[in-house]
Amino acid sequence: MGSRKLRLGVDTGGTFTDAVIMDELSGEFTIDKVPSTPSDPSVSFHQIITQALAAVGGTAADVTGLVHGTTVATNSIIEGKTARCGLLTTEGFRDILEIARQIKPEPFNIFFEKPKPLIPRHLCLEVPERLDYEGKVIRAVSAEGVRAAARIFEREGVEAIAVCFLHSYINPAHEKLAEEILARELPGVHLSLSSDVCPEFREYFRASTTVVNAAITPIISVYLNRMEEKLQMLGFRTQLCIMQSNGGIYTSEIARRKPVHVVESGPAAGVIVAAHIGSLTGCRNVISLDIGGTTAKAGLIQDGTPKISNEFEVGSKATGHLLHAKATGYPIKSGVIDLVEIGAGGGSIGWVDSGGALRVGPQSAGADPGPACYGWGGQLPTLTDANLVLGRINPDFFLGGKMALSREKAKEAIEKHVAGKLGLNVTEAAFGMIEIANSNMIEALRLISVQRGFDPREFVLVAFGGAGPVHANAIGHELNIPEVIAPLSPGVSSALGLLLADIKHDFVRTYIKRTSQADLEFVNQAFIEFERQGRDVLAREGISEERQSFSREVDMRYAGQSFELKIPAPAGKIDLEHLAFLEDAFHKSHERAYGHCAPGEPVQIVNLRVTAQGKIARPKMKRLNGSSETPLKGYRDVCFQPKDGYVPTPIYDRYKLAKGTKIDGPAVVEEFDSTVVIHPGHKAKVDEFGSIHIVHAT
Repeated sequence: MGSRKLRLGVDTGGTFTDAVIMDELSGEFTIDKVPSTPSDPSVSFHQIITQALAAVGGTAADVTGLVHGTTVATNSIIEGKTARCGLLTTEGFRDILEIARQIKPEPFNIFFEKPKPLIPRHLCLEVPERLDYEGKVIRAVSAEGVRAAARIFEREGVEAIAVCFLHSYINPAHEKLAEEILARELPGVHLSLSSDVCPEFREYFRASTTVVNAAITPIISVYLNRMEEKLQMLGFRTQLCIMQSNGGIYTSEIARRKPVHVVESGPAAGVIVAAHIGSLTGCRNVISLDIGGTTAKAGLIQDGTPKISNEFEVGSKATGHLLHAKATGYPIKSGVIDLVEIGAGGGSIGWVDSGGALRVGPQSAGADPGPACYGWGGQLPTLTDANLVLGRINPDFFLGGKMALSREKAKEAIEKHVAGKLGLNVTEAAFGMIEIANSNMIEALRLISVQRGFDPREFVLVAFGGAGPVHANAIGHELNIPEVIAPLSPGVSSALGLLLADIKHDFVRTYIKRTSQADLEFVNQAFIEFERQGRDVLAREGISEERQSFSREVDMRYAGQSFELKIPAPAGKIDLEHLAFLEDAFHKSHERAYGHCAPGEPVQIVNLRVTAQGKIARPKMKRLNGSSETPLKGYRDVCFQPKDGYVPTPIYDRYKLAKGTKIDGPAVVEEFDSTVVIHPGHKAKVDEFGSIHIVHAT
């Protein structure tokens, strides 16, 4: 090992690949960014690690922890570049992917096309076998039927197989037998069992989750192999860990087998860092707003804990009001930080539709060719171009001066594609693009808060991502959020979040019983078994017993309902008093979520859950030292409202701001990876960790 202790987080986004390298002893961290390389993400991965180590004079031997967040899994599904897969299912159920849920987001739109199944029907094969709803064998699995299917799969050249038998979440024996046969007949083919990937009831959701896992397993395996080859070339010996969708991390070894848990890997890290920033400032109720180059993502943290959902969709190509409608993508039953994501980032393209209305996104210029102002060949106007034209971004200080932006190219693109078509001047068109993008982001924040039963006025807004602090003040003001926080180095906050995440493993078992009929011995035994499994896997990952913790949850619903709510369950032995407590907590949760509850109605338990968590030592955040240097860099003409024109605005160097510094808007604060825009009528103050707190001046 080296003489230093460094921890490294690398976040690969659609536009930039970010790195944070932190010294565990001093708490100091160094940041860096390079353009992503979508054709081969390992290129930018290798480049950013090399640069980051060189910047601190470190070596691979000094690195004690390496965590990676990636969008490769999501992108492969969105772009339709998944592996060739087969599905093996119970006789009579080969059409489960075709039938799906039989719902349409637009019931009266005859032109709406449902997502094309990830596995075509001719590769969905049946096997004679059957279990009943209690897991009892009605018909034994046909070994010859499995072998016959294997021969077809071999002839068709499948790379992965999803196995999903009826009621296997209760009794996995038939799936395990099929796995043994397929492994012998088709060595080298990736196998995903629904009883391993998603042991929950609801056949289509379980099948869809298993199919997504199978479809991306070969993709993720190749991706991780390339990453680890690069790390070996650099001399790394540290285990590569991957950020999961649920905000925890796990090893690359497990990620190869269950990649479905990394589909929302990149966005999850941002919510983790927002919760941490909130806790440092004493704010436990936080809305996170992560605006990168391609998308904007909003999450909600209540009482210091990010909200977790057990179901989400991936691969939706819907836009506008359909963006969050069900049946527009492929459902996944897996723990995921509850996020709302929209196509509105710095690279989002402004365009005029056939009706003459101005739109922004979801199309993005990405890293190649990038916004027009980059000068890399992009011809279409983006939000970055609009902010540059309005003076909110410094063309000579982008990435700390590493990139020079062209204001003229930005103006030309906006004039040609937006202003000229709408009869506006360039300033009005640029302002209109930002207002429309802000409106879309405000809608995302309403979806994550108001639609979930939370009042945004009771939260603070933590904004990050390269474009987050540019837009956050206006968005927070519109929603009457009392305080907006822009952390130090917001453009790499997601990479920092990778270093703040704990190891996590989720365990679940379906158990559908009314609370009045629940077998408490069964419930307690299930929790005990999950915790035993959790201890085993955490121990294999080097987590000592004192750093292990376990949390329990019970999915509950009123009898007759189709969907359930997650209710935290107490540790220790569950008795009748605990059941009464769970019922009461469910009624209160139902009231919050839906505005009503029915205490007299019977309540059902649906799923039992345990999360095993391995605590990672939190890196110390360095506090600001007093600064005698003046932070004022000068003045620049900035437009906040077209009717007011361009007004001389003070420009501050963020790295020279001392604790307690007060700033009156309008003002712009510049740093290497982002820009904080403080609007007229607002004021800001710097805290001891360098975060800028923006509030209304009155």
